[in-house]
Amino acid sequence: MKKIILTLAFAAIFISCKEETKDKLEDATEAVKSDVVEAVDSAKVKTETMVDSATIKVKDKLEDVVEKGAEKVGDAADKVKEAVKK
Repeated sequence: MKKIILTLAFAAIFISCKEETKDKLEDATEAVKSDVVEAVDSAKVKTETMVDSATIKVKDKLEDVVEKGAEKVGDAADKVKEAVKK
């Protein structure tokens, strides 16, 4: 009889521990989910910032190249006009 009572007591403790463990596991799962969402959001913001910065740099360089190209075309046009006048 003592063995049965002890066995039931250990079983009750084991079962109650399982429920607590499940609760802890659910809490840990939620914490990990929120951490992952936070990390993804942070990475998204950083990526968007980097893309915006790179876009601005490319746009500025493109404007410089277009300006220099326009100057060269203008210079070449002036040379052609002078050559035609001669």
